[in-house]
Amino acid sequence: MGKWANRQMITSAQNSKIKLVRSLMGRAKERREAGMFVVEGVRLVEEAAKGDWRLETVLFDSSLSERGKSQVEGLRSRGVEVEEVSESLMKSLSETETPQGILAIIHFSNSPISNSLDFVLIPDQIRDPGNLGALLRSAAATGVQAVLIPPETTDPFAPKVLRAGMGAHFRVPIREMSWDEIQLQTKDMQIYVADMDGKSCWETDLRQPLALIIGGEAEGASEEAHKLANGKISIPMAGNVESLNAGVAGSVLMFEAVRQRRSKNSQLSV
Repeated sequence: MGKWANRQMITSAQNSKIKLVRSLMGRAKERREAGMFVVEGVRLVEEAAKGDWRLETVLFDSSLSERGKSQVEGLRSRGVEVEEVSESLMKSLSETETPQGILAIIHFSNSPISNSLDFVLIPDQIRDPGNLGALLRSAAATGVQAVLIPPETTDPFAPKVLRAGMGAHFRVPIREMSWDEIQLQTKDMQIYVADMDGKSCWETDLRQPLALIIGGEAEGASEEAHKLANGKISIPMAGNVESLNAGVAGSVLMFEAVRQRRSKNSQLSV
């Protein structure tokens, strides 16, 4: 990348930008206090650049692909701070086995939530980053208007969740809220909690303004979630299968809601 040939490469782990990246990738508390998080990889940096997100700093190394180099050049022309780091330093920062040679520090977006919500996801006590990322990805794919994150759910902007979300974070508003705030946000909605003892999703009308609560992998939904919900919903399963993981179960229910809403002649027993 000849344009940066005369710029000094960052090689020290004591550099302030490197320290900031480590702190943001390490702890949710640091991310909340700084109001920033870190994404890694060409695709996620591209997704962030497309939306209304402010990129603080982009770090890259010489292994970056041509697609990534083009992205870096475009960001630098927009005034984003771009710094080259050594490959060894990038590898020490990366949480992936095969780093793509780019990461970005990004400010949280304050994109507003609609005042007339019709479709909301509430992942409750989801502690597995892969499951939460999968839920966010399905939420973006099904047109969910907001994802409300209650207490005890893992930080949605943790590195593993961001990777599993595959860019969903930049397509759907995600907000951490108390249960009181969630109740206020969903006061005019039908709220269903996923539960094995609930009514079949095939026999439940999901076309009305809807909030879906998906409980965690171990204990399921919390007491607060059950208090908030005004109904239970289940997924019919064959054989002796006890349950689906949270990412799969939530995705099935979200897509069932979409199917019902798109079906003009849907006849449901409600």
